[in-house]
Order: sequence, then C-alpha cells, then structure tokens
Amino acid sequence: MDFGYFTLSDNYYRGNTRSANSYIADITAEAVYAEKVGMHSAWIGEHHFSTLGVLSCPDIVLAYVAAQTRRIRLAPAVTVLPLHHPIRLAEQWATLDLLSGGRVDFACGRGYDRREYAPFKAPYEDSTGAFTESLQAIERLWKDPTPYTHRGKYWQFDDISITPRPVQQPVPVYLACFSRRTVELAARLGHNVIVAPFAVAMAFGSLANFARLYREECERHGNKPGKLMCSYFIHFADDAESDRLGRERQLRYFQECCVDALPQDLKTAPPTLAYFVGMVQTMKAMKPADLTDKSVLMGRAADIIESIQKAADAGFDEIILYFGVGLKPHAQVKEEMARFMAEVAPAFDGAHTRLRATG
Repeated sequence: MDFGYFTLSDNYYRGNTRSANSYIADITAEAVYAEKVGMHSAWIGEHHFSTLGVLSCPDIVLAYVAAQTRRIRLAPAVTVLPLHHPIRLAEQWATLDLLSGGRVDFACGRGYDRREYAPFKAPYEDSTGAFTESLQAIERLWKDPTPYTHRGKYWQFDDISITPRPVQQPVPVYLACFSRRTVELAARLGHNVIVAPFAVAMAFGSLANFARLYREECERHGNKPGKLMCSYFIHFADDAESDRLGRERQLRYFQECCVDALPQDLKTAPPTLAYFVGMVQTMKAMKPADLTDKSVLMGRAADIIESIQKAADAGFDEIILYFGVGLKPHAQVKEEMARFMAEVAPAFDGAHTRLRATG
C-alpha cells in the first residue's frame, strides 16, 4: 500500500477570508513536503472560477513541485478532459513527464460542475462522449511518433505529432470512476482506476464491491486489471474536541463546497451525471455521526490503520490523503502529514518501506 498527498483546493466557504493565492502557495509547499516525509505521490485537483476549489492549473503547480523534488510521483486529480483541447493536454503532460524524469501519473475525468463547462463552451450534456474522444486522441499522440489525423465529433485535426514525447511509454492513465459506466470504460481500455470512497459507498456499497466489479469487467474485456487507488479525507482526532473539529470541517466541505457544485435536479442533469443528485441529498442531510470510514479516516493512528486495512484487503494499491479539507490550517496539515507517515504508514508495506530501508 502506497500513500500520497491529495487536494481539491477547497476554498468555497461562507465567511472565508483565506485568499486563493495564499492557499495555492500552501498547497504547493505541502506537495513538496510530501516527498520530505516519505509519501509516494502528490495529486492536485483542477477547478475553475472558485466554484469549489481555486487551483485551475495543476500542471503548472506540479512542474514547480517536480523542480523541487526527485522521487515523488506527480498527478492531476483529475484533469477534466472535455474542458481542454486534447493536443494541448498531450503536449503539457508529455512535457512534465520529460522534465520530471518520467514521474507523471495521468488521472482524468469528466468533472460534474456545469458552471465550469459553460465558459469553455464545453459539451456538458455529452461529457462522456467528449471525455472518451479526448482520451483516445491524447493516448494516440503520446504513443505514435508519426503524424496522426483525428476526425471526431468534438475535435478534428490533420497530420499532428507532438513534441516532446513522454519519457514513459506508456504514461500510466487513471480514470476517475463514480459510476458503473466509467468502470466499464476503464476496464475496456485497460486503465487504472481512482475512486472516492464516499461516492463508492453510495454507488457500489463498498470498496470491495467496486474492486470486484472492476476485475470482472477487466476479465470480460480480456484485460489485466490495473492499479486500484482511492482518495480519503483524513483528520487525526485524539480527544472529543479534535474529533468535533474534524467532523465540523468535513461537514462544511460536503455541505458548503460540494452541494453547490454537483447536479441537484434530475430534470436538468444529463443522464450520465444523474447519480450525483442522490449524493447531493445525502450530503445535505448528513450529520456528524454519519461520518464513518466509508468516507473519512478519523481518530487516532490505530483507528486509521484499521480503516485502511479494509482498503488493503479489497486489493487497493494506493491511498491518496486529503489532509487540508475544511479550512484546516497549513501548519496542521503538515503536522498531520508527518504524523501519518510516522505512525500509520509503517503498518503497511509500500514505497515508504523501501525508502526507509535505503535511508
């Protein structure tokens, strides 16, 4: 089991005085710090127009992180493919792969917020179609050094090859999966998957059920299963007061950040995003006692180890950890990152184990 740093740059809170600029500086420092404390990866989300998060260019932030580090894997969480031209995405992430010495993990998804699609004039009603077309074009541009002509519904281009080409062949690709349809797509294309446990609990029941479905779909399509990864919110809580504060931060994230960003009406939500409507209703009704390890890691180190073991038993290979959720102060985020790697990570074998062994 490997462990990474994760953020969606959540900053959409009532009465919030933290500026986007200062928060992005904190996130960048935390991603660099992740290597220092022995984490395997840094995953930085993409959001636009401060609708939930404030970090719009994970590729640029990760390029800075790459220059400050030597080992840590670098990934978006996730690149929203329909918002961008596939040629430009192929060029940007190939360049980062080159400059980082082959450390890119390319995670991609469709997003969910109509407000992010509209200014880009991106096809929100057919996000699945645009996503699939873009991903296939990007992978072709990465793999094929000869000029490539693409004739799709959303993008068309003639005789294009890109430079630089990525160091990794192939670049590891992860699909963000919130629905069975996306699981089937990942299995058919032979890609790794990344999931949010709180969404998995609502859509599939458990991480074990999700993992079973993914493996069955891979077998059906004749592909070897890839890596299974999940993201967890995390709050260390050693007493009743720290537990209360952690739950308060988490509920604010769900009810102030997420609810406004997700589709809320079955009449207006595209069919491929309609499952989010049920999640919104669950979030609106959520109480502190409803926060379990199906959505958040909370408690002392021993409690968190016990929860992570469930993901390990289900066959998950890596967990990326969302420390900074709910306006948690930067200093506390770094403290909890270091504590996790000192008190929790050693209970599991992974890249951190080998790193410690080699000094």
